[in-house]
Amino acid sequence: MVKVSSSDLLAILRRFDVAGDENVPRHIEQVQFSNPAAHSTLISFRFNKRQFYVLFDDTAEDDTAYVLSQIRTHKQDAIGDVLINPHDHITTYALPFKGKEVYLFAVTSNKKRLDTLLAERHPETSRSTWQKHIKAGHIAVNGNVQTSPKQDVTEADAIAITIPDATDFSTNELPILYLDDNVIVINKPVGVLSHAKGALQDEFTVADFFRRYSTYNSETNRPGIVHRLDRDTSGVMIGARNTETAAMLQKQFADRRTKKTYIAIVDGSLKEHQAKMDLPIGRNPNAPSTFRVDAKGKSAITQYTVLGETAKESLVELKPHTGRTHQLRVHMAYLRAPIHGDRVYGKVADRLYLHAYQLEVTIPGGERRIFTAPVPPEFLQPFPEVTI
Repeated sequence: MVKVSSSDLLAILRRFDVAGDENVPRHIEQVQFSNPAAHSTLISFRFNKRQFYVLFDDTAEDDTAYVLSQIRTHKQDAIGDVLINPHDHITTYALPFKGKEVYLFAVTSNKKRLDTLLAERHPETSRSTWQKHIKAGHIAVNGNVQTSPKQDVTEADAIAITIPDATDFSTNELPILYLDDNVIVINKPVGVLSHAKGALQDEFTVADFFRRYSTYNSETNRPGIVHRLDRDTSGVMIGARNTETAAMLQKQFADRRTKKTYIAIVDGSLKEHQAKMDLPIGRNPNAPSTFRVDAKGKSAITQYTVLGETAKESLVELKPHTGRTHQLRVHMAYLRAPIHGDRVYGKVADRLYLHAYQLEVTIPGGERRIFTAPVPPEFLQPFPEVTI
């Protein structure tokens, strides 16, 4: 048996241009020796999380099939490549080392993650979407449903895809406030998503409704969408029926030339009955899906007016002059008057008491319009003296 150390194995890897000067002998792991024949020594080891074999055999005569047969005396199903000697001007595999001919074999795993294999076979669907299908139980391997995207599979495994038909939302309706050839305006009910968050979102959304009326983004999950309201917010929402209108409306939102008015119930009372808040908002690093008032955040301006009060709650009109995520909710929570039912920044209730009451916008043709969604009766019931 040839005596070989980890330093020798590293030297061989360097000669084959697999390892560099930054590598050291301790990077060679799990070394095992065997003798396929009296005249040969086979060494199995791992380097950089990959399996390799070194074969010392002066009788191999550059026969890769023979080299593979010697490897398979140690691992019957070994798959991989005999590496070419990079220092010879003709294609050879043997490399002289300490008076012996040495061959280097790099193992190629025939196993892949289930999500990776599906993405390779069906490139029209993203890997992240396949992960969702797997977790939803839509994929079976050899007759068994798999729910882990990390599951190892091979090309020989029988993979069955059973994706249920999409739910038909063609009969679902939303209240239309205005409709012409270019725009559609609705009163979005509380609890309805503006658009699907992913490929497997199986619930009725505003985008599903807009799809019947719009050619804009019709091949995506956001047809007609130019702005959005949170699921828990009700009220005025405008959609574009064509690409030209979408560009016009989006520019108005981006340039802050739209005017929005919200009605909300907040917990507690406000010291000032009317004020303008100029409080920058940034993402909360301790809870990345939430936001907070942060001096290093982005500018956020909200004007409010108290319309009515009880011992425990206040009815307020909110006018955001900027459009930061969660802006109204964060600003009111900062004033210690969180919007009633705000499960993120306040306390849970039967709903989030935030309603997009009016939207002022210019529609194609140059007409400036104010669209209004009536305030839900549950907002006004505690404040009988208030008329909106």
